Formats: sequence, C-alpha cells, structure tokens
Amino acid sequence: MTNETLRLRFAPSPTGALHIGGARTALYNWLAARHDGGELVLRIEDTDRERSTAENVEQILDALRWLELDWDVGPLSQVERSESHAAALERLLESGHAYRDPATGKDVEAWKAEHGAGRGYRGAPSEEPGAAIRLRVPDAGETVVEDLIRGPVAFPNASYDDFVIARGDGSVLYNFAVAVDDAEMGITEVVRGDDHLSNTPKQLLVLDALGHQPPRYAHLPLLHGPDGKKLSKRHGAASVQELRAAGYLPAAVRNYLALLGWGTDDDTTLMSTEELVRRFQVADVGKAAAIFDEKKLRWLNGRFMRELPLDDYTAAVARHLGRDADERLRAACEIAQEKAQTLDEVWPLIRFLFESPVDDPKAWAKVMKDGAGPPLEAAAEALAATDPFDAETIEAALAPLLDRFELKPGKLFQPIRVAITGTSVSPGIFESLAVLGREPAVERIAAAAARISRPAADK
Repeated sequence: MTNETLRLRFAPSPTGALHIGGARTALYNWLAARHDGGELVLRIEDTDRERSTAENVEQILDALRWLELDWDVGPLSQVERSESHAAALERLLESGHAYRDPATGKDVEAWKAEHGAGRGYRGAPSEEPGAAIRLRVPDAGETVVEDLIRGPVAFPNASYDDFVIARGDGSVLYNFAVAVDDAEMGITEVVRGDDHLSNTPKQLLVLDALGHQPPRYAHLPLLHGPDGKKLSKRHGAASVQELRAAGYLPAAVRNYLALLGWGTDDDTTLMSTEELVRRFQVADVGKAAAIFDEKKLRWLNGRFMRELPLDDYTAAVARHLGRDADERLRAACEIAQEKAQTLDEVWPLIRFLFESPVDDPKAWAKVMKDGAGPPLEAAAEALAATDPFDAETIEAALAPLLDRFELKPGKLFQPIRVAITGTSVSPGIFESLAVLGREPAVERIAAAAARISRPAADK
C-alpha cells in the first residue's frame, strides 16, 4: 500500500429504493474508508433520466442517514458532469481512440456476418455530427481485472465490439461516464457487486485510452435467500426503509450486513460499529454468495435491543411509535425489553398499559375455562389489598392462592395475564400488574371473572 489517501465511492442509481444488496455495498465502502482514514464519495449515477427521480434520490439519502453512513464528498450528480464527459470524448476522438460511427444495429450484424461474428466490430469512421461514438478496442490481447476478492479475471479483447460510449445526441453511456468520473474524482478503490464485473473491462479500456491509472476493484458476491436463490421480496424485507418500518435498529443492521460475505478470524458475531471499522478489510470478503436470512437478523437485533441502556431503548421505541418518551413508556419498556426482538414487537407487548385490552379469542378459549372464575375473583380481592403495589409484593400476595386452589402457577397466572392484557403473551406477570396499577388491574381481573361466571348465552 502506498501513502495515497484511500478514496472510495458509493454510486447508486436512483431508480428505486436502496435495497439490501446496495446497503451492504454502501456499508463496505464506508467501513473501508473509515478503517484507513480515507474518504467516501457519494455519487448519484442518474444518467437514466426516465427512471432517475428526485424522490428516488431522497429515498437513497434517507436510507443512508438512517443507517448512519455519512459521506465526505457529495452527493454528486453524474448527469451534471456532462461537460467533463464531453471533454473526455473530444480527447478520445482527437487521439484516435474513439470515432464516430453512423451504423445502425442491423449494419453491425451485417458486418459480423461478412467478417466473422467472433471478431469485434470495427466500423468505418465518420465525421457526421449525429453519429454514435465508439471506443476502439484492441483486436488482440486481453483486459485483466485485478480483483481484490477474486484475483485476476481475464477478458479477451476479441470478444468485444468497438462499443458505443456516446449516443448520437452526445449523451454518454454508463461505462464511459463511470470510468471518467472515477478517474476525475480520484477514486482509488471501487467496491461493488459482482454483477458489475462484466462492466469492468470496458471501463478499464476507457481509462487506458484516456491515459488514467485505474482504481483497484473488489466485486462483492451477490446476496441469496435461505433457499439459495437470488434475494427477492419473498425472503422478507427488501429495502432499508422496510427494515426501519419493521423495527430494526441501525446498529444491528450494520452489524448483520457486514457479516454477509465478511467475517473475523475468531467468528465474532456481535460487534459494535467501532469494532467493525477497526476489523473490516475488503480483501477478507469471501467469493461465495452470501445468505440473507431475516431470522438471523431478528435474533441479532434482539441482542442489540436487550443491551441498550433503558433510556436509549425507550427513546428508540418512542420514535418508532411516534409517542413521547415519558415515564409511563419508560416503565413499559423496562418490563418488555427482554422479550422483544424488534421495535415493532414492543407495542403488542405493552399496549395493554395504554389501552383497554383487546381479547385474543384463541387465548381466551384456551385459558379462561369455567374453573378459572373463582381463582380470578380471589386474585382480584388479594390485589385490592396489596400495598405497596410492586412486583415483589404482588407475587407474595398471589402465591397463597396456588395452595388454596391447588393450582400449578400457569393455571393461575395465565388467566390473570389474559384478563389484564387480552393475550397469553406479555412481559412478566408481576411486573405487568405493577406497571398497570392496582385499580385497572383489579377492575380487569374482576370483569374477567364475572364474564366466565355468566351463562354461556350471555358471554
């Protein structure tokens, strides 16, 4: 490694939301830049004017901000660099590395039929202003991509036509614009998905024709679902915004995405962002396709959520729910923190503390048998006299009912749980009662006991 300043770029096309694969590419570029004290350029490759919209650009920026991936330069618009692209085209035309060609696609096929389809197309130069511009590709030899992950990958030059780098109207094509931009922005390392590997030799040919030193390339393995097939919406959340809406934490997403193709020698799974920055190396990324499994992401997210300080946890839940991070929510979060794996799972666990319970018919039918009425009545009486109304005192007040009614804990506490929450899943029952408060707890339990005791026709 020389003393050059490492300069990477994340260059998304604003044709839709930032998906999981693009988010991982952004993360790897960010980690590599931060690891080596380099710079990250954000370049919006918006030459597809029909699909590139301001709304899509904002979606990408919004996703990067949520992931907490900052950049040092940009966002730069590729289409706004048209003057630089035009100047580079003129240089190639003047040097003879490119030429104008008025041939249509049919003319190209006719030429191949006459001269052999295995040879690259070499059209006749033209001075016609409206003609497309082609790059002259060498007839012999090969273009080698020195890939940091895959090693050298050779592409025979004879397999390429003199490919078009600009249309007749002067607008440049993707591979030309990318090569010029990378050179003029001083990009030293290009980290991107391996679906771009086939583009790289064309970009190298452009860079060589312009006399530029190419960057180092690293092509990341694509992401697959647990079924081994290319990642798609059937495998779960597809975009960063969908992950946010599902209640994942940015730090957990960063951790999980980093492990999709890369890992440490000691197989560490749970890592802070600081540790990721310290340990990440592009050259350590594997060649095999990585598996995106949302179940593993949920597990990892749950670990991150449980390790958050309570105030941070409450703030995250408040933002997700659009509520104030008040003492009531803090108390609710304190008893739910060990159970939820995503922010989206918190509200179903704590809703009973803020709203009247909504009965789960399955839970009610399974738990609220006819024999549950008398123990619930006794529980309501015991709780009405409990003071102070905290988890420890509540447990002590309810414990004698187990012997009195000869019940196992589940036969007493599950009906109480369903009575106060409406469901059979909640935070700890004693903690739930304490946070709910004596009056509403007694009222709900007594109402449930009365409902069980009513004739079936009245229930």
